[in-house]
Amino acid sequence: MPTYQRAALFCAGLFLPLAVTLAGQPPTSVWDAIYTTSQASTGAGLYETGCADCHGPELEGGETAPALAGPDFRWAWNGLSVGDLFERIRISMPEGRPRSMTRIEKAAVLAFMLSENGFPSGNALLTDKTDVLQAVRIDALQP
Repeated sequence: MPTYQRAALFCAGLFLPLAVTLAGQPPTSVWDAIYTTSQASTGAGLYETGCADCHGPELEGGETAPALAGPDFRWAWNGLSVGDLFERIRISMPEGRPRSMTRIEKAAVLAFMLSENGFPSGNALLTDKTDVLQAVRIDALQP
């Protein structure tokens, strides 16, 4: 198989979950089931090893780190985009060692955070592409 065909198949595999999601109604809110339960489960383990020391085992926050679940978190991010939140995580977390996790791992941690905040899961993986996530709004309350 020529290289260009392998590259096309690889790219199709990466973007197929997003294409399926966008085929009907594009997700516009965290209430549109933008991650999978499997991805959130993966994120739970990554959170435990990379985030819980500062943000608490129950995402409740700590002395120097804010809560990542609950009403205060949801209202602090209300109206902003999932892309904004992903970028905050991507460039600065874990504190002092942001390169210790890949973008895909950080997307899994974000999926875990969304699940812990009561946002529904679905069939498509949460992407690690900031430009796509910019179109998805964080709504504290279900529309």
